Amino acid sequence: MASVGVWVDAGSRFELPGTNGTAHFLEHMAFKGTERRPTANALEVEIEDMGARLNAYTSREQTTFFADVQGRDVPAALDVLSDILQHPRFPQQGIQRERGVILREMEEVQGMMEEVIFDHLHTAAFRDHPLGDTILGPTENIKSISKKDLQQYISTHYTCPRMVVSASGAVDHDEVVDQVRKLFTGFSTDPTTADQLVEANPAIFTGSEVRVEHAEMPLAHIAIAFKGSSWTDPSSIPLMVTQSILGSWNRSIGVGNCSGSALARGISNGELAENLMAFNTNYRDTGLFGIYTGAPPDALHDLSRLIMEEFRRLAFRVSETEVARARNQDHASLWAAVSENNGRQMLTYGRVMPFLELFARIDAVDCDTVMKTAKEFIIDKANDGSPSYDEYGNKDHDEFIYKEFADFSDSDNENAEMMIIEEELEKQEEHVLNFKGSIKGKRAISWDRIARAKLLYKDYFKPDPTYDEGFFQRHFRMS
Repeated sequence: MASVGVWVDAGSRFELPGTNGTAHFLEHMAFKGTERRPTANALEVEIEDMGARLNAYTSREQTTFFADVQGRDVPAALDVLSDILQHPRFPQQGIQRERGVILREMEEVQGMMEEVIFDHLHTAAFRDHPLGDTILGPTENIKSISKKDLQQYISTHYTCPRMVVSASGAVDHDEVVDQVRKLFTGFSTDPTTADQLVEANPAIFTGSEVRVEHAEMPLAHIAIAFKGSSWTDPSSIPLMVTQSILGSWNRSIGVGNCSGSALARGISNGELAENLMAFNTNYRDTGLFGIYTGAPPDALHDLSRLIMEEFRRLAFRVSETEVARARNQDHASLWAAVSENNGRQMLTYGRVMPFLELFARIDAVDCDTVMKTAKEFIIDKANDGSPSYDEYGNKDHDEFIYKEFADFSDSDNENAEMMIIEEELEKQEEHVLNFKGSIKGKRAISWDRIARAKLLYKDYFKPDPTYDEGFFQRHFRMS
């Protein structure tokens, strides 16, 4: 078997407000016939006769068209892919039909809470930027997109510098290269790259929140995200490992008590949620890192506190056992989609990263790397500004969510608060003076924890002439 595909650096972030949804609409129209294959039925019969699978998907930055075929049918699959991308017919009747299909798809998506929550999350994180728009686009755009819009989108964005043909499995590399050179000749050679477009209109992460209330829903669906890394950021792989440490879990599948994820075990044992999914979404210039969960309203207080404590723990206490487990999980997942990874890497890195190099980068991530990365992307970023989070559904206890997610210092957990104190002490240049300003006014801090902080960071305090034993008594209530 073989997988062949065409990856295009063209997604919803490259659309204008009035054309948002065009990339996805174009994906739907790609299989509706070409000049050589005039009907959708003719194309479907050809694919079915090969026993192949032809599909496509659109994301915020890329659109992908691919075929899974037997090795002997790779040339035929490449011919089909080149034909649908270079010679689409866009019949008016087909456009009208797909308009209805997409509108029904939008209705279905509104019932998929995970899709809804991530659309809201992007809107909250990237306000007034195309990266915050939905992939499907608004209803009014879907009703007005025309054949001219589709043709204009292809001529503008489907250009040679922004396209990659990738093949994996039972393929002959030289034969594929020769065929691509012969078949893919009708695209524009406009030298503008996706990187140049992104640089001209970068996405700015905005700490904010979106709340949508539906009292009739049994669960509250919540996502909290910190500003993540771009694809090429050196921190992208440590964040990928950190995501695997946080893990995913669904009560309907079970195994919570046996999960390698400490967070999943805590949620399962406490019966705090129905599902959990850590995510690490990368884009060309930014990213989103965080957790999505669905939970009953009466569990939100304990759930939000547990999630925040786990975020804090990642910055200070991570075992080599859980890091090794996460690395192994990442190894396995990367083997599963070779062709997809190759295509994406060519678009984002400009080259295919050999598995040996990629695995070496993953294996170089240890406890210290994870904790350093968590401090950089979670603790420090939260001190600079609120993370972006979204809440959807039944949320009678939403004040707990705001309290726990918006204020990292507000916790009655002794160890969690101690970690925040230690982090403040570690990061300040003018140790006592800055520490006084950042912690003053917070809840009571006990003497033993202060003593531990002073002992741990004694080298930071000794050189400071302003330090004296009465400092803590003057600026903190003692418990």
